[in-house]
Amino acid sequence: MDLNEVAIFVKVVQVGSFHQAAKQLDMPNSTVSAKVSSLEKRLGVTLLHRTTRKLQVTEAGQAFFNRSLSAIQELQGAEEEVTSNQGEPQGLLRITAPSALGSSLLPDVVAKCLSKYPKIQVELIFADRIVDLISEGVDLAIRAGELSDSSLVAKKLGVGYFAPFASAGYLKSHGTPLHPKELREHACLQFSPLGKEKWELVNKNKNKVTVPLNGRLIADDLNIIKDLVLAGEGIALLPTFICEMETKKNKLVRILPEWRSDVRPISFVYPPQKFVNPKLKAFMDLAIDDLKERLKDNEI
Repeated sequence: MDLNEVAIFVKVVQVGSFHQAAKQLDMPNSTVSAKVSSLEKRLGVTLLHRTTRKLQVTEAGQAFFNRSLSAIQELQGAEEEVTSNQGEPQGLLRITAPSALGSSLLPDVVAKCLSKYPKIQVELIFADRIVDLISEGVDLAIRAGELSDSSLVAKKLGVGYFAPFASAGYLKSHGTPLHPKELREHACLQFSPLGKEKWELVNKNKNKVTVPLNGRLIADDLNIIKDLVLAGEGIALLPTFICEMETKKNKLVRILPEWRSDVRPISFVYPPQKFVNPKLKAFMDLAIDDLKERLKDNEI
């Protein structure tokens, strides 16, 4: 039995294409296709139907994939269990996160990881979409909100929430709101995923208020919203963790400090594996305490 053929077939099915499998395995498309064809010839069955638009797994292919995947995972786990105790972690670690979340939380911990583990390389993928970790070959994600894919493993780091911020200059010129209802009298910069017509805020007593808005600017990029707030263009709901530095330097002021959005969990998310890859384990062990400190909830 050629285990390499089996491993390549498994990868093709996981990612749904020969091209993506070749890219992740760092080998030519022709090699991937030849290996799968050789496996089919040896088994005497068709495992995959190939068309120009999509790949279809046959009934025999699905049955072979199900058994082979378990076997490949066991072999990978055995190798990782042995190698984790021998030498330092190494290899490429691919991490994804939403843009604002990743650019705020990851630079410091990634720098520590690169310094401590010189044989680890890190690729950061900041994308405001749900990245398919398995099909895109990503080791780890940082995600906000409840985990929708129950097949993934989640380790909670803390919580995140939005709060109203403005620049000191804006507040000096326009005054400081003392109640959420007063926000309708101000220039509110709206992050569209939170709603284009209203903000919903809650206080420590669980009282809720809905603020209708007539903002002149709506954007789906938090970094743009933050830059405009810093420029004195208005008030915006921003995640507190992306405003830490500017708040300490008095460039941003958190107003209505008892009010904020609903709390959402923030977690590390990764594909299930019997033995966590040494490079992934090393990074998480290094990062978890640091991120839990930054994401702890001190208010409610």
